[in-house]
Amino acid sequence: MIITEQTIALLDQTEELTDLIEASESFQTYIQTKAARLASQEAKEIEREFLKMKEDYEYVQRFGKHHPDHDRIKKEMHLIKRRLDVQPEIAAFKKAERSLDKLLGEVSELLAHSVSPKIKVPTGNPFFDEGGCSGGGSCGGGGSCGCAV
Repeated sequence: MIITEQTIALLDQTEELTDLIEASESFQTYIQTKAARLASQEAKEIEREFLKMKEDYEYVQRFGKHHPDHDRIKKEMHLIKRRLDVQPEIAAFKKAERSLDKLLGEVSELLAHSVSPKIKVPTGNPFFDEGGCSGGGSCGGGGSCGCAV
């Protein structure tokens, strides 16, 4: 690769963008909530329980409703998943993670559309995307969501 002034300028702009993202409120909140989640003994315990239950659930799912413990394991899985979702440090981390993901998706979209407005940018999990693609055609789903491709 030949390094030109244009390449150096692009690398400098990339570094500036990285610094701006790292200084953002979304990124800082993400780092803080991640540290709090990792430090929480309650969060660690619930995550361990969830992973154990997930193994049991996946085993039972191989046999479906024919497994004698299917209904019990399925119910327990839902209960532990609920406990995991409402645990304060984990819930705060997931919220911060979605916020940072939204920011990164917006940055990706701006960068892609600065090259060409026809570039389709997957912005993450459509379940959490606000408003979906709203007919803008940038969901990457090929129109399956009803957007205008």
